[in-house]
Amino acid sequence: MVSIAIPGEKVPGSFQRRVNRFIGEVFVEGNLETVHIANTGRMKELLTKDAKVILRKVDAPHRKTRFDLLMVYHGKTLISLDSKLPNQLLEKAFIQGVIPDYDGFSGVKREVTFGKSRFDLSLLNPVTKKLALIEAKCVTLVKNNGLATFPDAPTLRGVKHVLELIDALRAGHRGEVFFVVQRNDGTFFRPNKEMDPEFSKAVILADKAGVNFRAYNCAVTPEKIQLLREIPVEIPTR
Repeated sequence: MVSIAIPGEKVPGSFQRRVNRFIGEVFVEGNLETVHIANTGRMKELLTKDAKVILRKVDAPHRKTRFDLLMVYHGKTLISLDSKLPNQLLEKAFIQGVIPDYDGFSGVKREVTFGKSRFDLSLLNPVTKKLALIEAKCVTLVKNNGLATFPDAPTLRGVKHVLELIDALRAGHRGEVFFVVQRNDGTFFRPNKEMDPEFSKAVILADKAGVNFRAYNCAVTPEKIQLLREIPVEIPTR
């Protein structure tokens, strides 16, 4: 499977608290540092006080923070937190042709608008002129039984994207949602109905309309993230 290198100088840290959606405080080399968090999910189960984290040093004069928070350890499991990586992994995977069931589609594009939504990726079937619209979701939460689940906070945007894919199918296109689990211990995926029942309802409705839902877990090291294997997706019945 494809992988993406994670550049930059990495340093360990000890997470202390989250100031807001984008800012946290971490002890780094004995100093309390303000760090950037590239993920707006709550991640309350992961970003706990004194959790071991991996940061990247940033040498950019315009930045207010000197570090990016990249990863966190949950027990022995290393979890990537960067919500931009799923798009990059899937784009590379589609370009290399390693995602199955896409024969006849080519020409991967980013940030494609359809209806009132902008989807992460699209491919085109040059014969039929139909699109495959792809939405990628970053998953960091895995429960004790290997259940990977999304979202970890209510997501109006996620609901909107899933419902827009139904309209895409009605227009003759193809629509899929990929849940990229940025850790290696997720063995199956199910929407997080307890956290966001509206998202779960949207998934059920879209599944019945023909939208496809797929999930992959990842191998994560401080130096790279790699798509590992496709895992089963369970769609709730109600």
